[in-house]
Amino acid sequence: MDRKHFLSSALLAGASLSTVKSWAITPIPSDAPLNAGKYRIPPYLKPGDTIGITCPAGFITQEEIAPSVKLMESWGYQVKIGKTVGARDFTYGGTDQERTADLQQMLDDIQVKAIMCARGGYGAVRIIDKIDFKSFTEHPKWIIGFSDITVLHCHLSRNFKIASLHSKMCNSFPADWSLAEPIQIETILSIRQALAGEALKYTSPPHEKNRPGRAEGLIVGGNLSIIETLAGSQSDLDADGKILFVEDTGEYLYGIDRMFWNLKRTGKLARLKGLIIGGFKLKPDDPGEEFGRTIVDIVMEKIAEYNYPVCFDFPVGHQRNNFALKCGVNHIFTVDQGGSSLTSLS
Repeated sequence: MDRKHFLSSALLAGASLSTVKSWAITPIPSDAPLNAGKYRIPPYLKPGDTIGITCPAGFITQEEIAPSVKLMESWGYQVKIGKTVGARDFTYGGTDQERTADLQQMLDDIQVKAIMCARGGYGAVRIIDKIDFKSFTEHPKWIIGFSDITVLHCHLSRNFKIASLHSKMCNSFPADWSLAEPIQIETILSIRQALAGEALKYTSPPHEKNRPGRAEGLIVGGNLSIIETLAGSQSDLDADGKILFVEDTGEYLYGIDRMFWNLKRTGKLARLKGLIIGGFKLKPDDPGEEFGRTIVDIVMEKIAEYNYPVCFDFPVGHQRNNFALKCGVNHIFTVDQGGSSLTSLS
């Protein structure tokens, strides 16, 4: 059988991940709503459950979300498309009022068991304080996305201690599955397995500056620049006693340095159990304004006085190898000579 045809057919049929060698899957009980870190875990999805799609940040068209809708339906889920899909107010997926109303409706609809944010961009911070989470806290559901959606992950963690899913969104689903690379397939299938309640294991190769060790705890994090801008607000990320992961894109090295100083000065680096450095796509230094330090230099300077495990180049961020991570769920994080691994316990 043609390999591309096989990958496409397997994906659309909801293929088993037993063929995916970069991470392992272990079933978990469905009746464990509270994990050891006292975070509530929303119910995992069953066939026939509904996933809502909304745009709390940037705009996207109906045509652009079509591949994701088709795939999620092939997994056995129903899909409810929000009113902001196809709406546009300059860079936003509708006005602040429209985006607020659409997200609110998805949160309040108890038939919607998960909400996938269609794309990132910018805009979630403009509406976060207008959202009423009362119904959501009574009927938790999975909030899915990354980049600007870090606003939601941090807000849920700080205020409600409810787990959420940091992962690719609708705009990351390839339009032509027959041309999809294996890494695209693996990462998108990780969303399905996370929503279905599988315990996932991710690995990354050795890095000369990795700091060895083992930690167990809740994982939190997301986009570094978003985490910085939330400092001191009602959505400020609480990283104490947790495993923190960060990633970013489109920033200068000096900007990354400033953000890590923010993490250090606000105490977020002091009491971690572990630190995971994901993908960083950087702007080149302006000629004559070279910063003279690498990402590794920046990080190691800020954590020199601490002794928790640290890894670099983990498969999360604005890149194709951006795997789904369950924020607010207990994980085991291990770094040794063979590389690093992160295993969810729920």
